[in-house]
Amino acid sequence: MPVQTAGAGSSADPAALLRSRAYLALLAMAALIGVPVSAAAFGFLALVGEAQPLIYSDLPEALGFDGTPAWWPLPLLAVGGLLVGLTVQCLPGHGGHEPTAGFQPTGAPPPVALPGIFLAALATLCFAAVLGPEAPLLALGSGLAAAAVRLVRRDPPQQMTAVLGAAGSFAAVSSLLGSPLLGAFLLMEASGLGGPMMAMVLVPGLLAAGVGALIFVGLGSWSGLGTYSLALNDVPEATRPTAAEFGWALAIGLSAALLATGIRWLAVRLKTHVERRRVTATVVVGLVVAGLAIGYAEGTGKPATDVLYSGQTALDPFLTHSAAYSAGALALLVLCKGLAYCASLSAFRGGPIFPAMFVGAAGGILCSHLPGLSLVAGFAMGIGAMSAAMLRLPLVSVLLATLLIGTQGVTVMPLVIVAVVVSYVATARLTPPP
Repeated sequence: MPVQTAGAGSSADPAALLRSRAYLALLAMAALIGVPVSAAAFGFLALVGEAQPLIYSDLPEALGFDGTPAWWPLPLLAVGGLLVGLTVQCLPGHGGHEPTAGFQPTGAPPPVALPGIFLAALATLCFAAVLGPEAPLLALGSGLAAAAVRLVRRDPPQQMTAVLGAAGSFAAVSSLLGSPLLGAFLLMEASGLGGPMMAMVLVPGLLAAGVGALIFVGLGSWSGLGTYSLALNDVPEATRPTAAEFGWALAIGLSAALLATGIRWLAVRLKTHVERRRVTATVVVGLVVAGLAIGYAEGTGKPATDVLYSGQTALDPFLTHSAAYSAGALALLVLCKGLAYCASLSAFRGGPIFPAMFVGAAGGILCSHLPGLSLVAGFAMGIGAMSAAMLRLPLVSVLLATLLIGTQGVTVMPLVIVAVVVSYVATARLTPPP
């Protein structure tokens, strides 16, 4: 992340910097940058949100089919794999962030890389690979912000470009996770931001995120498309934690660490084969994801979309209708979604957060079929533990799981913390050193 340029070792006086005119000008630029970047992020999410049902539901009906055929994900993901493979191989920037590397923001990409990042993410998300929009949005936000700074000022100081690039990232994900504050924590923890200069860098980002959230709300209301924010609308009432549930927190934390380590290990090894024949292998990976979705749908009678896509918009209906899923269907969902997630990590371009949350949620609901664990506690612990194992960000994982379920989050927070800590430590022990 570019914010690391202002680390704890800086010789600048943070208090003096905060009072300076230059810092006020920096804040003004951060607020201004938040407007177009968040509008562009909203447009990207709106495009994906409109294209997904158009490709998956409307297109087969327009071609004369009675609904979406069971085999439809096969050509869908083959085309998506072809487009992503060509983009990664042929365009500058290799399509952006490599998902198998985990959630590691690396600063503002050069302008020449932005079209490739945009196209690879668009193909990944629209054609139903199992990755989310957060990593491309961070890259696009920081890249657009840094490019805007260079347009306004020739040869800007590196630190200004870095801080405003980070502010662009804040603005781009301002509402995606349900709260601008949660997006700020995500970037702060992912970048290792700390020391006496933390506030100097964090405040412009928070300002850009706040402006971005307002833009998301305004555009969502004006267009009628919504805000594309992660949210649950009908969360059952949580019960007070019990001793048995603390035991479940240990089990879920350890299970998530084992599952995530396996997903990451296999994805890294698949990636080495994909890199040898990028286009062909990405098409094959797309077909594998489609086959997993079709197999799940045929085996359970549930929609293939449970396995396809990132799971961001599926979490709310999944929790609402969780009683309609048998233990067998949930177990098959965890298996197929986890394998599809693993395959997508190896070849496509996107973020790892939402699939990790969905797999964790499905695993937590599956565990709630067993004695001693309530539905909401299992759901929240599964999300937190799987997020911690895949992202290596324990604070953000606790916040993701607890803020997502609203007022019920305070009740289950102690259980989530235990599950997250166990998952985080177990993952560190299971992962070999670099």
